[in-house]
Amino acid sequence: MSRYKITVQYDGRDLQGWQLQKTGRTVQGELERALAVLNRGNRVAVSGAGRTDSGVHALGQAAHFDLETRLSANKLVKAINGNISPDIRVVECQTVADDFHARFSATARSYRYQCRIDNDILARHYYWQIAPPDFDLLQQLAGDIMGRHDFSSYSKHNPALDNYYCDIHQSLWKKDDSVLIYYITANRFLHHMVRYLVGTMEAVAGGRITRTDFLKQLNQPGPGKKLFRAPSQGLILTRVKY
Repeated sequence: MSRYKITVQYDGRDLQGWQLQKTGRTVQGELERALAVLNRGNRVAVSGAGRTDSGVHALGQAAHFDLETRLSANKLVKAINGNISPDIRVVECQTVADDFHARFSATARSYRYQCRIDNDILARHYYWQIAPPDFDLLQQLAGDIMGRHDFSSYSKHNPALDNYYCDIHQSLWKKDDSVLIYYITANRFLHHMVRYLVGTMEAVAGGRITRTDFLKQLNQPGPGKKLFRAPSQGLILTRVKY
């Protein structure tokens, strides 16, 4: 029996997120279904680095599983992809130590959130189409969250968590004509955290709330704050670092 680490890409439009659900297709469910074909119909449990929401995409999701097989890592990639739906693809596979864990061994995760300020009809599944914001203000807000903060104001409440602290290593916006992309890297992310941050930054840059409000919610954390959540289709998990 060997432990394998895989890198997975997926188009989240028709998926109910990463985690297994009672109904609907999920990334974990589709991977486990494909691996069961290679394991005489027996379930192979797959653990991911993070539980992306319904509609969220990934270019660099990581996961691990244990499997007894004679296939090489390269052939295992082809075998999984040959038994999975075309909106999910394994792009890399390698054997790892038995104590490796896709979630708990990770040291950082990176996301990007994609916005457009035009009405490109073909972009609606992968971008949030917004009114032109104050870009300089967006960049200031991105800088405000650098470092270590309690993000309980910018995440879904979870009583199972011991704390809501995250260390932000990268937070910046880039603009190219009609495209605005937000890049963020942290040691961990909370449920809906990136979407709340992007949605609230857009609200500030659009003049619906003030930067003072944004900073107050960041520096005086807690539930019941006024938040704006960006839609799921613009969010992409790009990398998990080990």
